[in-house]
Parts: sequence; structure tokens; C-alpha cells
Amino acid sequence: MNNNDILIRLRYALDIKDSVMVEIFKLGGVEVTQEEVSMLLIKSDDNYHDAAENEGTLKCSNSMLDSFLNGFIIFKRGQQDPKPGQAEKPALAIKNYESVNNILLKKVKIALSLTSDDMLEILEEAGVVITKGELGAVLRKEGHKNYKECLDRYARNFLKGLAIRYRE
Repeated sequence: MNNNDILIRLRYALDIKDSVMVEIFKLGGVEVTQEEVSMLLIKSDDNYHDAAENEGTLKCSNSMLDSFLNGFIIFKRGQQDPKPGQAEKPALAIKNYESVNNILLKKVKIALSLTSDDMLEILEEAGVVITKGELGAVLRKEGHKNYKECLDRYARNFLKGLAIRYRE
């Protein structure tokens, strides 16, 4: 699953309009137009890495997806005042393509105020059963001894479960 696919699935699952997506990107610190959002939401090959290969599409970079997810948290929960000694703007959490799914689950969990039990139910609705321990390992910080990489299967089914929960 590439970053564009994640945006497409998240937008569908939560029924987010293009104009709202522009606002969410802005809250995350990225200025995009409604036309650029439409270009981000065009379904393309899973294996593409060069936006020039796919006419009319715009590739969603890791930093762009991270900014969208940060903006989504602000959109859903409101702006949080920085604590003393805390950086004004958070560092990008997505450092490589392996951590994208883990960050996605963490940030959607925060934005929608989901508990671990809620997340397990959402995954179960999509047909995936994992233990609380496995979920905890996926939600841990990269580098922690119990950290486990979230595979596309879990991220895809989590987004599918969100669609089942929020669209029906």
C-alpha cells in the first residue's frame, strides 16, 4: 500500500470531503489546493515510485502523509498548546516506508480517541483477529525492544474496519 492509497482509503472510510482534506493538510502545515488533493486521490499502481509515470497523479510523500495525519489530529481534537521545552512543530514521525503503517495506526487512534479495545474491534469487524499484545507491539515507538512493524494487511484491514464502522 502506498501513501496515496492510504489517503484514498482513509478519506473513504471517514467520508472526508476534498475541501475538508485541504483544511486538514493546512492544519498539518502543508498548503495544497483542491485540485492537488484530487490528484493525490487518483488510484494508481501499487508499485509506482515516479509520479511522472502516472499522468494526472501527484505522489504523496512520507512528509506529506505525516503532515496530513498531524492535521487530522488537530482537526478532530483541536490545537494543543505546546508544553514548556517542547518543540513548536513536531518532528516528522515517518522516517521510512517501513514505519508508515505503524504511524498511521497510532495517529488515527489519537485523532479518533480510540482505545486499544476499539481498535481490536475495528480489526475484528474487518476479519482480522490479533491479541492486545500484538496491537501494543505495533503501537510502540520504533526502536523499542517490543516494537513490531505493522504489515500492509493490518493497516488495510484497519482502514476497512473504519469504513464498516463509520459508513454504515
